[in-house]
This record gives sequence, C-alpha cells and structure tokens, in this order.
Amino acid sequence: MGDLKATTIKDAIKKWEDDNKESATEAKSIGLQFQWPPIEKMDSSLSVLVNCEKLSLSTNMIEKINGLSALRNLKILSLGRNYIKAFTGLESLADTLEELWISYNFIEKMKGILGMRKLKVLYMSNNSVKEWAEVNKLAEMESLQDLLFVGNPLFEALDESVWRSECIRKLPKLVILDGLPVIRE
Repeated sequence: MGDLKATTIKDAIKKWEDDNKESATEAKSIGLQFQWPPIEKMDSSLSVLVNCEKLSLSTNMIEKINGLSALRNLKILSLGRNYIKAFTGLESLADTLEELWISYNFIEKMKGILGMRKLKVLYMSNNSVKEWAEVNKLAEMESLQDLLFVGNPLFEALDESVWRSECIRKLPKLVILDGLPVIRE
C-alpha cells in the first residue's frame, strides 16, 4: 500500500456516522467493511458501539479479533475476507453472539469459539481447517445449527458425500450444512 496509512476503527466509525447521519453509539447495525485504506487493527474504539447488534468488518486486513468487550448486545459479527488466524478475542461475546461470518480467513483451530453459548450460525468456508479433531470439537456447541465449511482443506480432501455424512454424524444438532438442509435417516 506504500504511503497509505491503514484506516483506524475510530476513523471508520466517524466516517460511518458522517455517511449515515446517525450516532454510532445509538446504532443497531454498523458496517465498516471495504474501508480504503483497509482497517488492520480492531481496538477499543469499538467500545462506543454499545447498542450494536450487527457489526461488519469484512473485507479489510484485520489479523486479530479485539476490542469487543463492551459490545454487550452484539448478535451478528461479520469478519469475512480478512487475515484472521484464530477465534481468540471473542470470549466477551459468549452469551450474546448468535452468528459469526468469518469465511475467507486463515483459521485452523476451533479454540476460542467453543464457549459461544448462543452461537447458531458459523460461516467459516475457505479457512485452513485440516483435521477432523477440530470439527469434532463443534459438537460441544449446544446451539450450533448452521455450519458453512466448504473450501477448508479438510473438506477439499474428502468426497463431498463422505464429508457430509461424517459431519452430520459427528454434529447431531446441525440443521443446515454447507447451505443444504440436514436430512437424518
């Protein structure tokens, strides 16, 4: 990017407020996606978004999940198309987050997501999960109903019908897998 400095969360929020003629503190849905220059860091500037229920930071250059502890009402978090390598940083959302859209990142391990007690929807296609052991861990998640997993190395390595039947067997609570309804015998 040369001389371009990354957009800060603070600047992105200010720009959002200017564009939407609304206070970010009041807003329920906030989109900070596609910033140019991209956002590289999530930080405590996010703490003003106290009423936010849906936050999008997709298509930036974020490497770590951070700064979410004040977002007590957050239900949907969109972080697709970033450089995120781990779920670490979500812990404070354990009792509120219902949907996490995090496709096209570099996540290999499930650590950090298993404590998400309300999570119903996990879209994590095109990440870096290679092992069944990681998928198996998702069985601990009581609420998980909808999983999108195509494009991970594990998925790519298997015949799709094998992937599907194994995954349905291992995750008995799933209702939708890779966009298709789960049919159980």
